[in-house]
Amino acid sequence: MTPPEAPEDGNAAQGTVPPAVSVRPHSGLITLTKRADFLRAARARRQGTASMMVQGRQRAEDETPTGIRVGFTCSKKVGNAVARNRAKRRLREAARLVLPEAGRAGWDYVLIGRAEATAARPFDALQNDLRHALRNLHGSQ
Repeated sequence: MTPPEAPEDGNAAQGTVPPAVSVRPHSGLITLTKRADFLRAARARRQGTASMMVQGRQRAEDETPTGIRVGFTCSKKVGNAVARNRAKRRLREAARLVLPEAGRAGWDYVLIGRAEATAARPFDALQNDLRHALRNLHGSQ
């Protein structure tokens, strides 16, 4: 089997490194993937709710990209891998629905799942928790 040919238009440069962030389709959110981004958010503001901890920081103007960036994490306190992934899926969906309206461009957010609460809380309450946390994060400027 022969590998596919490179595009002839010259847009694909040889040896380029892919970007460190990924864009979620149709959401306008950019996913944090680098540990350094998570650590910078951890040193910034934080707001706890019943179902999650939200860390947020406003990026410097020279940092790119300019949109809303978001990361998701759960510690082993949440449970095994299945429980952690379920909690992160719920946080990801809540962020997809809430952050475009309540988040701010130029900010990084990290949503941290809580043991038992993130997976067990009703989804509308999870969304309200995120809205409340964002209001408090932005209000403390």
